[in-house]
Amino acid sequence: MMEDLPIDTNHPAVREYLALIRLQVLTPLSLLVNIATLMTCRFILNPNLEDISKLYPSSISPQPSMITIYIVAIYILQVGYCVLLVFSRDPEAKRALIKGCGYPIMLSNWVMGFWAISWILQAFLISTILLGVLLVLLLYANVVLLIYHVPTTKKPLELAFIHAPVRAFLLLPLGVMFPFSLFITLGKTWSPGEPQHYDRGMWSGFIVVLVVNILSILVIAIRRDFVWCIAASWICASQWTLKPKPYPVMLTVIVFTVLHPTALVASIIWGWFRGRTRRTGPIALPPDEETAPNGAPHGERPAREVDAEAIWG
Repeated sequence: MMEDLPIDTNHPAVREYLALIRLQVLTPLSLLVNIATLMTCRFILNPNLEDISKLYPSSISPQPSMITIYIVAIYILQVGYCVLLVFSRDPEAKRALIKGCGYPIMLSNWVMGFWAISWILQAFLISTILLGVLLVLLLYANVVLLIYHVPTTKKPLELAFIHAPVRAFLLLPLGVMFPFSLFITLGKTWSPGEPQHYDRGMWSGFIVVLVVNILSILVIAIRRDFVWCIAASWICASQWTLKPKPYPVMLTVIVFTVLHPTALVASIIWGWFRGRTRRTGPIALPPDEETAPNGAPHGERPAREVDAEAIWG
């Protein structure tokens, strides 16, 4: 049917336009499905998402209410993302959405909705697989977005509604959801009525939170990423506010809750000093008299040869 249209659908500009139209329709739809599914599983069904989480406490379990607030914040940013997707006239932003994060974000919303259903059904193996797919999609979206559309403060709307939701969305499965679901699948949990067994999976949990937070602090320090700093600190806080926790895990997440903003501030100060040094630079001194050409005193031009025949004919 597309071949019958009086336009060349193989032309790159036409293909980009059609891809943008598809995203403008499918992305808000996927977001609505995601919101409706999670809100139903969180506030209507019984047991809900929070009840299921409390049935399987682990060494890295987060505070469900804090994760709910985090997800709502992602939804708000994604609403702005959809508005920007429909109304933006910036060719660079459109290219970033089409070739960068557009389709991965749309697919991620669908995967998130199916994950909520699998969590309610306590199908934790399926839940872990879906969260792994979600993690790959969002990691791809972030990497490609950095290639096609580098974040800049000169475009604050794109920074707030394209880069911020994609990065915050990535940290959700990376920092807490995928490891937590994997721990449940592997049986590294304890019964809610036996808090004395809270050290089960202690060193596994310690390695997970340590690796994830070292990665986060590197991103924060190298890129001076405010979004990553806030998101990583919030996820750490969601873990140490839910007790009991093994001592190594508790100490690690508390320390990194402080270290993330500290690394951001230190990186900003270092960048400021480095930029100031570059602006001032070394002072260029005039050449010494000894280095003046033809032994002429400093500040005077050397004598120039004159062709007498050219002057007098």
